[in-house]
Amino acid sequence: MSSSSKVVYEGWMVRIGRRKIGRSFIHMRYFVLEPRLLAYYKRKPEDNQVPVKTLVIDGNCRVEDRGLKTHHGHMVYVLSVYNKKDKYHRITLAAFNIQEALIWKEKIEQVIEQHQDSQVVNGNKYVSFEYKAGSDSIRNASSSDHESQLSAQEDDEDGSNLLRRTTIGNGPPEAILDWTREIDSDLSQHTNNQVFSRKHWRLLQCQNGLRIFEELSEVDYLPRSCSRAMRAVGVVEATCEEIFELVMSMDGTRFEWDCSFQYGSLVEEVDGHTAVIYHRLLLDWFSMFVWPRDLCYVRYWRRNDDGSYVVLFRSRVHENCGPQPGFVRAHLESGGFNISPLKPRNGRPRSQVQHLMQIDLKGWGVGYVSSFQQHCLLQMLNSVSGLREYFAQTDDRVATPRIPVMVNMTSASMSSKKNQKFESSMHHGSPDRDIVPNRNSVMLDEDSDEDEDYQIPEADQEVYSSTPENEVKKTAVEEVIDQIDLTMFSGTLRRDDNENARNCWRISDGNNFKVRSKSYCRDKSKVVAGKHLMDLVAVDWFKDSKRMDHVARRQGCAAQIAGEKGLFSLVMNFQVPGSTQYSMVFYFVTTKLTPGSLLQRFVDGDDEFRNGRLKLIPSVPKGSWIVRQSVGSTPCLLGKAIDCNYIRGPNYLEVDVDIGSSTVANGVLGLVVGVITTLVVDMAFLVQANSEDELPERLIGAVRVSHIELSSAVVPVLPPDE
Repeated sequence: MSSSSKVVYEGWMVRIGRRKIGRSFIHMRYFVLEPRLLAYYKRKPEDNQVPVKTLVIDGNCRVEDRGLKTHHGHMVYVLSVYNKKDKYHRITLAAFNIQEALIWKEKIEQVIEQHQDSQVVNGNKYVSFEYKAGSDSIRNASSSDHESQLSAQEDDEDGSNLLRRTTIGNGPPEAILDWTREIDSDLSQHTNNQVFSRKHWRLLQCQNGLRIFEELSEVDYLPRSCSRAMRAVGVVEATCEEIFELVMSMDGTRFEWDCSFQYGSLVEEVDGHTAVIYHRLLLDWFSMFVWPRDLCYVRYWRRNDDGSYVVLFRSRVHENCGPQPGFVRAHLESGGFNISPLKPRNGRPRSQVQHLMQIDLKGWGVGYVSSFQQHCLLQMLNSVSGLREYFAQTDDRVATPRIPVMVNMTSASMSSKKNQKFESSMHHGSPDRDIVPNRNSVMLDEDSDEDEDYQIPEADQEVYSSTPENEVKKTAVEEVIDQIDLTMFSGTLRRDDNENARNCWRISDGNNFKVRSKSYCRDKSKVVAGKHLMDLVAVDWFKDSKRMDHVARRQGCAAQIAGEKGLFSLVMNFQVPGSTQYSMVFYFVTTKLTPGSLLQRFVDGDDEFRNGRLKLIPSVPKGSWIVRQSVGSTPCLLGKAIDCNYIRGPNYLEVDVDIGSSTVANGVLGLVVGVITTLVVDMAFLVQANSEDELPERLIGAVRVSHIELSSAVVPVLPPDE
């Protein structure tokens, strides 16, 4: 926060858009909110610096909640600030987590209210109210259309009626029953705007610290195979926002709290609050004999005025998500989560989580075995217990919610050829293979002026924000990543982004690693690493009778090709000792080194500086317990633990890491090599930041190698030693 008294709120934000040729771009920008102005800059502003874009804040301004948007699988919460009298001139901003989006929304609305109060004193009258979620007036229009309708209503003759509201997208689809309102109505003994029949619930059992309720009333419009509605109620020691973000994600974090989850992806994004989801269930009821189940459903969410969150589900048929071979399509009649805040206890936040499900699992098991459906339903409801244990056993609460984007879903009406292709990709474990690009594939163009030249339509425009806890995303004075044509590089070890592929490599998400934050010198805090500084373009897997040094001089290798194109390479050569010597070589490439940056100082520094700064963060996501414990995940300064030889070429720096030089490393390596075909290993490389002006730390790059076979290594052709 700036020391200037004029600044209300400020922070690094990221703007993204699409160029005229269709390629997306990312801009890091620093946003500043002042009492009369919202502006953003290319760098943290200094005296008299001119902003890239500004918006004058007065009583006519509005903050439009655009809800949740998905960009390359990463979910962001979008706000749009505009003036009622000039809606085409607006600034859009968003956050990776909803807490930060709410802070910005609150700060901007406070500034708007101050101007409205001052205008009331001057004789203008303002009426302020909020639309309630689910009201009929917003159910049949999109958020942007609804904004236009409201503006038309607001434009009365004297212009004095100004409305403030909470946008909730289209509102829940008409087919979705909002069961949370019905339960609230039972509890409060009064009717709501929506009319429901009164339900009665009885406590069925207490399980895993949860209360499990069953609906008593029978319904005659549902088939007998459809279960009665059941809901689990439990208390989770976390904020509503933290729980909500976990519930919305469909990435690897869901495996840590939802035992019935196998895979989930986004089929269609209707608006910021409504989406169509494909969800594959993992049920443990005689899985050898019972076919697995999957779901296609509409998901709607909203945030209520009291800070609670509602997430509603209901099955639907979608043309891009037809029945899948080998799966029974279950029918979800009603379901979702209701997350409500409770009073803190012992200084810890608490929330009540209700999870309701009414489902027809279909298939023969439902008709012949009465316990099948109830057993599976209880397994799904136990996710509330999983949420409670997840937050009780971890302090890591900054994970970015993510959901894979599925654009290759096939329906039963499509050709069998397409079905076979989809089934093949599913059996190999990565339904979103080659569909969900890594964040590194998006262009980061720090110095572009395209903020004004071309903007995609506001309905499609998305913007990211880095939170105060996640300042690692800013790159104001660090490296600039330009788009690199990766097709011109190749190595002896193939790249395969399939999750279950063998004997291959792929880029590891930077959010899997923790690095030093901007405030590390003061509070020793760490944040997720985020975007890489360099692109990993190729991996070589070599073997020979002698140790292989200076492999970057090999003709045709990725470093040589990059040099011919004017690019710079960092080559990491891990040398594995033994009767047969092995080398695994990683080639990281960038367009240029920024003068004065930490990476440039490392590349051109002396060996003493390099040994004290080159850091490796290892991890073994898949492997035996003893291997995971031996390797660990503690960052290691390579030059302090192992002999490293640095070779500075014209357009590259090669680091030869002699693992055999360390007794400890050699012992761990002996354990790893024996079971290497069963391991999945992550490695992240970075230059350690020691002073505040070098922070936050940034990853050079990260790689995942999966189930490597020793027999696949090849003998390289190296030129004679110089």
